Amino acid sequence: MKKIVSFFLLTFFSLNSFSQQNQLWRGFFSYTAIKDLSQNSDKVYAASENAVFSKNTITNELQTVNSVNDFKADIISSFHYSPTYKKILVGNQNGLLLVVNETDGAVLNVIDILNKATIPPNRKKINHIYEYQGKAYLSCDFGICVFDLATSQFGDTYFIGPAGEELKVFQTTVFNGFIYAVTELNGIRRADYTSPNLVDFSQWSTFDAGYWSGIVTFQNQLIASLTNNKVYKYAGGSFQEIANVGQPIVDLREFENRLVFTSANHVYVYDAQLLPLVHITQIPDVASTFTCATVIGDKIFVGTADKGMYQTTLANSVAFEDITPDGPVRNKLFRIKKADNFLWAAYGGYTKQYNPYEYCCGTTSQYEISKFSDQNGWNTIPFSDLLGARAISDIAINPSNSNQVYFTSFFSGLLKVEGNNNQITLYNQSNTGPNGLESLVLSPPNPSYIDVRINGPAFDKNGNLWMTNSLVENAIKVLKRDGSWQSYTLNNITMNPDNDDYAGIKIDKNGTKWIASYRNGVIGFNENYGNKFLLIKTGTGSGNLPDNDVRSIAVDHRNQLWIGTFAGLRILSSVDRFLTDTALETNSVIILDDNLAQELFYQQSIMDIEVDGANNKWVSVEGAGAFLVSSNGQQTLYHFTKENSPLPSNNILDIEIDGSTGEVFFATDRGLVSFQGVSTKPQDDLNNVFVYPNPVRPEYNGTVKISGLIDKANVKITDIEGNLVYETTSEGGTIEWDTRAFGKHKVASGVYMIFIAAQDGAETKVKKVMIIR
Repeated sequence: MKKIVSFFLLTFFSLNSFSQQNQLWRGFFSYTAIKDLSQNSDKVYAASENAVFSKNTITNELQTVNSVNDFKADIISSFHYSPTYKKILVGNQNGLLLVVNETDGAVLNVIDILNKATIPPNRKKINHIYEYQGKAYLSCDFGICVFDLATSQFGDTYFIGPAGEELKVFQTTVFNGFIYAVTELNGIRRADYTSPNLVDFSQWSTFDAGYWSGIVTFQNQLIASLTNNKVYKYAGGSFQEIANVGQPIVDLREFENRLVFTSANHVYVYDAQLLPLVHITQIPDVASTFTCATVIGDKIFVGTADKGMYQTTLANSVAFEDITPDGPVRNKLFRIKKADNFLWAAYGGYTKQYNPYEYCCGTTSQYEISKFSDQNGWNTIPFSDLLGARAISDIAINPSNSNQVYFTSFFSGLLKVEGNNNQITLYNQSNTGPNGLESLVLSPPNPSYIDVRINGPAFDKNGNLWMTNSLVENAIKVLKRDGSWQSYTLNNITMNPDNDDYAGIKIDKNGTKWIASYRNGVIGFNENYGNKFLLIKTGTGSGNLPDNDVRSIAVDHRNQLWIGTFAGLRILSSVDRFLTDTALETNSVIILDDNLAQELFYQQSIMDIEVDGANNKWVSVEGAGAFLVSSNGQQTLYHFTKENSPLPSNNILDIEIDGSTGEVFFATDRGLVSFQGVSTKPQDDLNNVFVYPNPVRPEYNGTVKISGLIDKANVKITDIEGNLVYETTSEGGTIEWDTRAFGKHKVASGVYMIFIAAQDGAETKVKKVMIIR
């Protein structure tokens, strides 16, 4: 396979419809980080990081729009709803403009600013969108762009600096025949709105040289916010103070007869006479800052930085209702783990260099953990309940007790969450004994500094929980089923074990632990064979890895070991070789690409490998989305990217498969989505064979799935007269039929018989499916 670099045709727009969304995908997005609001007379619209939602103030109907609806935002920075044209305009930090037609659900991706080569990439942010007389004026980091709402096309771009240079524009408005623009360093600039040549910078002049942050036209008055934390009105040739907020004003807007301005801890609502109606300083039991607010009738809507949107009223502004759509608390999920009825999520984490301090926030993350079920939605255990466990990096569910879940912390140890009441225990260097968890040792030593970096938890068949302990010699730890701890040293096994980090552990059928390391390749270990260790590293005779930085490991159904490194893929032909050999050599996968022999995933950074029920491999490649390759890697069955699928990002941090249903979950740095795959685990018998959809109606364009199969089952499909139309052998628990007779023409309407038999003929099952053309 050629090195994966995605190139796409540059067009000025692309049109997609999310009214016919792909039923094979589900989106699980966070709506907590409110970037901007907009409104009409009966509906409030909110934009989070990369998704949009709305609430009807009369019916209370809540609707969401995200990547599953073909809404492919980058990072949203501005937002506007046009009631006249029934269009939602969404500005992004990278200059992308998304236009959603509310009538038919079409999404227009306008990439003029995004592709403008003369503007540096870091100066394309769209800060504000203002509508006036059929035009949308986009305030950008370089100037003003005009967008025609009727034709959905860009018009002129205004560079309004004193010498025609780029200026960062925060907000615009039209007042008394002039268009006003608040700039970062050149005060308020204005020009005659009726001038036919506003692209000429000489048409623009300085109205006020102060450092302003926002401007609106309200009740035939010019209202502006200054960086001195005050709001002013322009009257009698000068600005007069209206209010002193005491904090920088982050949002200034008007709607109907209300003026609203917001700071981190204040929301003010003023009436048409510029008299204060409401002053909100906090939302009870919500620790967050405000980002924006608006008013519709007697209802006030407040957006927060990380807790979603809340609704209150002018009459009772101390009682709030959370109207945020259900979802995870963050879009960047570091690890996910699927149990039968639940999906657990952890938010981070560490960098590619295994540094927990630089993953976020300037320090180790203090994030919550979340649990999702189809019945109850998302529930979160806040950080305050996690006994101080930071930088949570991985998850293991006890296979004999799904209510016992372990979370590794890459700073604080091992966290156990147990029972329906989430009883929490934290294991660290202080309560696991001399053979337990260890804190790294600084040079020079500092006994008061505690940093216990645990990762890669995995249960063996005896119920023991194995894990790694980074930056210490005794790097392999096990919490035994009886509650005792045991350590195994890597001293004299690997190079400088006290300076190494580790990703995941996979345990094979022989009990061998395969450990992905940062600097020492793959470490194979089995305590049942005299504490035997074998290393798989770079170099001929040493393992043939393309890189010693191993990020992912998978043991497939044929007992092959798939190894994903930072620079390519390798396969160990059989894990059984560990038991007999003294050295292990891996091989690359060679495929034909354009009739040339190529190495599969050559020099690509493999972030995750997961094996589905049919022994196919889901592979996450950094910056290139997700691949599904056949069991031997010779065929690419799917390649999902942000551009051709609902993936919100091409950076997939984790993949998880529900073995019972075949659903594949993709945790990205911009949100969580799932794809309904068809490869499920094989069953022990044929008692639960299920055919869907049934009947197959004329409007359905997908395949018929037959699930609940045993492995290697023979499946024959005939018409009602006994004529064979399809035959296959199952790999895993599900097969698909495209309703064609041996891949040729579509079969006619009628009832079709499905005959299923075990490989030895000892077990059979008969099902029917009706097809309506």
